[in-house]
Amino acid sequence: MCGIVGYIGKRDTAPLLLEGLQRLEYRGYDSAGIAIQTGGAAGKPGALKTAKTKGRVRDLEERVPKRFSGTAGIAHTRWATHGAPNDVNAHPHLDPAEKVAVVHNGIIDNAAELRAKLSADGVAFVSETDTEVLVHLIAAAQAESLEGRVQEALRHIEGTYGIAVLHADFPERIVVARNGSPVVLGIGENEMFVASDVAALVSHTRQVVTLDDGEMATIKAGDYRTYTTEGSRTSSSPETVEYAAESYDLGGHETYMHKEIAEQADAVDRVLAGRIDDRFATVHLGGLNLDPREARAVRRVKILGCGTSYHAGLIGAQMIEELARIPADAEPASEFRYRNAVVDPDTLYIAVSQSGETYDALAAVQELKRKGARVLGVINVVGSAIAREADGGVYVHAGPEVCVVSTKCFTNTVVAFGLLALHLGRTRDLSVKDGKRIIEGLRRLPAQIAEILKQEPEIEKLAKKYADARSMLFIGRVRGYPVALEASLKLKEVSYIHAEAYPASELKHGPLALIEPAMPTVAIVPEDDLLEKNRAALEEIKARSGRILAVAHQEQEKADHTIVVPKNEDELDPILMGIPLQLLAYHTALALGRDIDKPRNLAKSVTVE
Repeated sequence: MCGIVGYIGKRDTAPLLLEGLQRLEYRGYDSAGIAIQTGGAAGKPGALKTAKTKGRVRDLEERVPKRFSGTAGIAHTRWATHGAPNDVNAHPHLDPAEKVAVVHNGIIDNAAELRAKLSADGVAFVSETDTEVLVHLIAAAQAESLEGRVQEALRHIEGTYGIAVLHADFPERIVVARNGSPVVLGIGENEMFVASDVAALVSHTRQVVTLDDGEMATIKAGDYRTYTTEGSRTSSSPETVEYAAESYDLGGHETYMHKEIAEQADAVDRVLAGRIDDRFATVHLGGLNLDPREARAVRRVKILGCGTSYHAGLIGAQMIEELARIPADAEPASEFRYRNAVVDPDTLYIAVSQSGETYDALAAVQELKRKGARVLGVINVVGSAIAREADGGVYVHAGPEVCVVSTKCFTNTVVAFGLLALHLGRTRDLSVKDGKRIIEGLRRLPAQIAEILKQEPEIEKLAKKYADARSMLFIGRVRGYPVALEASLKLKEVSYIHAEAYPASELKHGPLALIEPAMPTVAIVPEDDLLEKNRAALEEIKARSGRILAVAHQEQEKADHTIVVPKNEDELDPILMGIPLQLLAYHTALALGRDIDKPRNLAKSVTVE
């Protein structure tokens, strides 16, 4: 991992590649590099020039020589998996003759075995990466075409990859391949692009082709062709990207995280638009591919996601149980795919992913499909791998999310689960009255989100008060517990303060031992039938001299500080209660001088195990 960009055409290649890398910086990375193909006119062999470095794209720009032009090029930002972040391990990787250059996202599972075999044959490795194995395999292949050599090399590979390959002896072309890690072609006028994310392409073209797993492509300046790793031609037609380049700009904000928190009212409007059916007090979700008879036959719902998507799934499961009265639960996709779970034909499985490319979630979907399960996706990116693999689903329409930590996509995903829960409920036994109640609650959300965001100056002051904490505890009961989980994750991700989340009911079973003045507690206290139970937890903390920051629908007497949020329907309250805690994490990180959009060690789209 993490970002791939490639270009072939008549324009100056290096600036285009560097611009593309800058567009992908949000994904998280620790080094960067670029390879340019020079010469090679009229089919003659050319040469490769490279520059790479540990650090940011701006550091790479300083390394690129002034004379660095060519006919084609590939570039990469790396998030370390095999080998430390340094100049040598940065991509692209070259063979000893400097004929082959490869950039690679993913993990080669049998890299150690292949490295040992190649070393025994006299191959000298210069990096610690798994990717270098692939470079040597391509260099040693005997096929007459570059496509054939890449195919020959890939037959030895086990694992995941999204790759782009240049070869000095095969000028005027780039060969790419995908298995478990995204590769997108950009179609221009007498020029072609390749990237791991459309964000790198949209300033130049909105016509894209997304490769499937097991698919390859050859791009030239004037055309492209796609085929399988076995050589059979495939048919891939360009699609139009939904969002323009301006969607990826800061828009006057200092950081993308702040921009995306501020966009949430509009984002929720988008996920609701055109989906509400007032006549029958339900919603239209045409992409589900689930007719009423099939919906009524569902006996259980299992939601799978990772990180923030898993937390959204926890809230979604509660909504489905409350509104549709179907047993539902959520589980980390990364755990589910390894525990040989029983796959029940009467269970509806739902995979959640912002990018639609999260490898653990994608692998779980593929395993479920192999076992005959019905799988839906709750996805932000149209045409992504999980969206294509699933039987149907709901797009959350949050728009591009550039900051590594997710905010608006989390909110829209939970709203999408509210829509799905309402749909399933009205298909079954949820009354018209309750259907209308939930619809009115959904419609109130954008204005209530805007009301919460107006409290940012006060939340900023609170963040500065709590920024000195070395650790924080987050608690909530039932609906509040997933909110606490997500809020603690946000604080960890962006501020690097240690944080834990517990059900408030579990305080007395161990975590109370941690309570002291230096250990603040953030308590989620909705005004529902558990209000007094939550207040009792605050009493327990206060009795032990703990500091309390409450998020509630009214001031809490036992809290040192309270962030008051508007009341919605009980089932929808978790959507609103998480938003001020996004701002708390943001301003805490800001007070501590963190790199907010690119937290250390993290990547936006985790396409490796």
